[in-house]
Amino acid sequence: MMVSKTMTPELINRVLDLAVAIQQVPAPTFAEARRAEFVHRQFLAEGLSAVSMDADCNVYACLPGTGDALPLVVSAHLDTVFPENTDLAVRRSAEEIAGPGIGDNALGVAGLFGLLWSLRLRGNTLPGDLWLVANVGEEGLGDLRGMRAVVDRFGDQVTAYLVLEGMALGHVYHRGLGVRRYRITVQTTGGHSWVDYGRPSAVHELAVLITRLTALQMPAQPRTTLNVGTISGGTSVNTIAAAADLELDLRSEDISMLERLSKQVEKIVEEASRAGVEVKTEVIGCRPPGEISSEHRLVRLARQCLEAQGVQSYLHIGSTDANVPLSRGLPAVCLGLTTGFGAHTQSEFIRTRPLAQGLPQLVALVEQVFT
Repeated sequence: MMVSKTMTPELINRVLDLAVAIQQVPAPTFAEARRAEFVHRQFLAEGLSAVSMDADCNVYACLPGTGDALPLVVSAHLDTVFPENTDLAVRRSAEEIAGPGIGDNALGVAGLFGLLWSLRLRGNTLPGDLWLVANVGEEGLGDLRGMRAVVDRFGDQVTAYLVLEGMALGHVYHRGLGVRRYRITVQTTGGHSWVDYGRPSAVHELAVLITRLTALQMPAQPRTTLNVGTISGGTSVNTIAAAADLELDLRSEDISMLERLSKQVEKIVEEASRAGVEVKTEVIGCRPPGEISSEHRLVRLARQCLEAQGVQSYLHIGSTDANVPLSRGLPAVCLGLTTGFGAHTQSEFIRTRPLAQGLPQLVALVEQVFT
């Protein structure tokens, strides 16, 4: 099962160089078009078949197989959490590459090409088509919209869906974590902080609401979390705020627990409205849960391919693009290509050496999943 003999230093460096080139193209969620166009050009340069970009800016390319096996879809998300004007300067050494979004998920996208180059080096043909997909909308309020379009396109006519992340080598995500997100808005008449003192303030009302929300007890089992991620509102220090809002993230390993928590939140919001105070809630994200068994052939193969490279494998639940196919009962896992630290921060970095294990585990899995 070992395939590392084809992982030359030149190939690894080529993947890393491409990851840096991808990282240098800004791609905040909802603004991935420039990076999508870059990847589209790279797919065309590789001479792949059926290269296209859909209305969402998902980019598709096919390496045709020689048999009649159902196709395999390997995807990686294009978007990052960083705004358009983020300083994307890279610091590179023999052991590490640091830069915003380098691991999440520039390396994942570069891994699509690393897979292609490795297969060509090995000279093996696959018994079914291999579809390489760079998709949008994985981060934040993207709500997995890119992957939803991908799965709508291919449906159940696939061997499996493999989702690539740059980091988290050794982790096999075979369970999709349920996520519900809300925007809660408070509106009042507002006024002057001295002249109109006593009128309700949207900021004060929102603070009371947050106190009630964070007082909810989260069970340890099934693991469930509640987080107020953003707060905004008000006009000036001497103005009684007329409007304020927050964004709330709820997660649970158990869909019934997530539903119960959502109802509790909605009840608290409903009770917060009163004369002169209007409180509204809007669902801004809903990531569907799903899973395949730890004994599923795809999961066992993923673990075997890792361990053949000397990498300890761990089974995990997470919120990734794999949620979409898993929620529809389709075989899918999410895999990492190397290790690193600081995802979603300016100090994000990847370690370069483990890629010589991470890429071979992917190649082996792709070659064996058809059999």
